[in-house]
Amino acid sequence: MECVFGLVGKDFAIVVADSSAVHSILVHKTNEDKIMLLDSHKLMGASGETGDRAQFTEYIQKNVALYQFRNGIPLTTAATANFTRGELATALRKNPYMVNIILAGYDKEGPSLYFVDYIASLHKLDKAAFGYGSYFALSMMDRHYHRDMTVEEAVNLVDKVIMEIRSRLVVAPPNFVIKIVDKDGAREYAWRESIKDAPVIAS
Repeated sequence: MECVFGLVGKDFAIVVADSSAVHSILVHKTNEDKIMLLDSHKLMGASGETGDRAQFTEYIQKNVALYQFRNGIPLTTAATANFTRGELATALRKNPYMVNIILAGYDKEGPSLYFVDYIASLHKLDKAAFGYGSYFALSMMDRHYHRDMTVEEAVNLVDKVIMEIRSRLVVAPPNFVIKIVDKDGAREYAWRESIKDAPVIAS
């Protein structure tokens, strides 16, 4: 039961994702990082089929790097979002990817957040969410979100959303990773863990 959500603050964007790798009724691991750093100032949070998510996000990451290598300048966040949408739209009529994406970035236009779903619809938003947790994430953000949030206010809202998901979703993921992007770049901010994977003991 995946959950990915994000929001734009005063001078930053934040993306949060659960870290459970599941198949059917089994949990394989609880420390899967579903937010990829595309480059120094872009984050891509993704949900969907595990193989599609891993393959597609890596494909976008490598193409963003290739563009910068060939042209000497990075893609803007808007250009990256439109490229991502175009690749999903092309694949939709051939071999579709079952992946939903929240793309956050910071460039000369400031912070921005883009919502791209598996049927290649693209929207620029202040806040977005995917997965079963989105029922709670969107309602909490509707109530508490405002455009000029500080990092502390945004993280406090994220913690409220995580608490709501954990307490009200019947199969709630236990752990979440929080990443942030601002003028200083994209980076991991924190983990919110309620359980840890057991260490593997060598025989």
